[in-house]
Amino acid sequence: MKNLTPYLMIGMAVFVSSCGSQKPKETQENQAQFTGAAGEVKLMTLDPGHFHAALVQKSMYAQIDSTVYVYAPEGQDVADHLSKIEAYNQRTENPTHWVEKVYTGADYLEKMLSEKPGNVMVVAGNNAKKTEYIRKAVEAGINVFADKPMVISPEEFPRLEEAFNIAREKGVLLYDIMTERHEITTIIQRELSKIPEVFGQLQEGTPDEPSITKESVHHFFKYVSGSPLKRPAWFFDTTQQGEGIVDVTTHLVDLVQWEAFPEQILNKSDIEILSAKRWTTSLSKADFTKATGLDDFPQFLQKDVVNGKLNVYSNGEIIYKIKGKVAKVSVIWNFEAPTGGGDTHYSIMRGSRCNAVIKQGAEQGYKPTLYVEATGNEDANTFEAVLKKAVEQDIAATYPGLKLVKTGDKQWTVEIPDQYKVGHEAHFAQVTEKYLSYLIAGKLPEWEVPNMITKYYTTTEALKIARNK
Repeated sequence: MKNLTPYLMIGMAVFVSSCGSQKPKETQENQAQFTGAAGEVKLMTLDPGHFHAALVQKSMYAQIDSTVYVYAPEGQDVADHLSKIEAYNQRTENPTHWVEKVYTGADYLEKMLSEKPGNVMVVAGNNAKKTEYIRKAVEAGINVFADKPMVISPEEFPRLEEAFNIAREKGVLLYDIMTERHEITTIIQRELSKIPEVFGQLQEGTPDEPSITKESVHHFFKYVSGSPLKRPAWFFDTTQQGEGIVDVTTHLVDLVQWEAFPEQILNKSDIEILSAKRWTTSLSKADFTKATGLDDFPQFLQKDVVNGKLNVYSNGEIIYKIKGKVAKVSVIWNFEAPTGGGDTHYSIMRGSRCNAVIKQGAEQGYKPTLYVEATGNEDANTFEAVLKKAVEQDIAATYPGLKLVKTGDKQWTVEIPDQYKVGHEAHFAQVTEKYLSYLIAGKLPEWEVPNMITKYYTTTEALKIARNK
């Protein structure tokens, strides 16, 4: 087992096999309903190989006990995870005070299931085993808070469906971490689309001009919490991470459902894949070294190396119908963002009276900006009066400080106060707080589970079609 002595300064206790099995303080069967009491939620982090596992703990929560139980195979993934938690504990501003109790060994999953010292499992890492992790956790009566994607292949999709059925039978909550629902321009775009006097009705759309489009650009090399992010080598193996069409597109498909059909129950029968495609991003050995710290491509990636470059199926596009509306989602992975840039998002919702558009390019200083474009025949001044009321009174009742600014003929920008622009990392705390509220309620909203199933059906079915081209 790897020596984790440097982490003892922050109260980490490492359990080795010879220490014997820890007797859980309480079993799920005897556990009282969550009430919101301090420390009643006890986290178990399983096989943390993605930095999202650490971001769940970037903040403290009164309802979550400060002791977190980590079960993982020995190696660099868990060491990097613990380093991130240590950094949060040691930071000057708002330091956390997590105590990580760590078990590393080949039987880490079995150990967690047998000891079960917590009541919520957090999983964010290598996606090849994630569906299995989820299913076994809910079978054991453990609530699951999972990073996306929950499943990366059409072959595994039925197992995820079954996991949701088991979770219902066991009375536990299985939920994925949809951070993008908390991005403020997306929230305001959704709110505008719900006001018929402003938006009208969502257009039917065509493949060339979908009713709703979501596009995102991501980067293999980036900074997280102010430091360069070191990617694990397996992140570049689509059999472990998943292809782009089933990975980041999870967020985009989720937003299509969440915005176009707010709080409506969706089913697999509502989805018709019109087209799907995938393509690779090529990385040089120098790129790979910069992103991972490794000198060469490991053996398991050699299958994707051509002429000295690693080709990763990280890009994908899906055009599909959802309840008769044509939607398009696409994701592109580049190696590194331009100076001053970062991950970007583009979105348009086409209404019969206006389009609500989010842009995040160089013109916007790589900051998401929401535009409204009038599309109807109504006089621009009349429409502006209705739009101004919707933005500065109706929506501003929930988000004070919103301001409508005219930027062109039949075009306006919604100016959003900086207080709402908290950034991607802060969204993890917002999603966690939402999940905690669901634990107290003892259930998810009735549309969440069928919509998660529909979402993963969309991504995995699209992958099946794209692979067969």
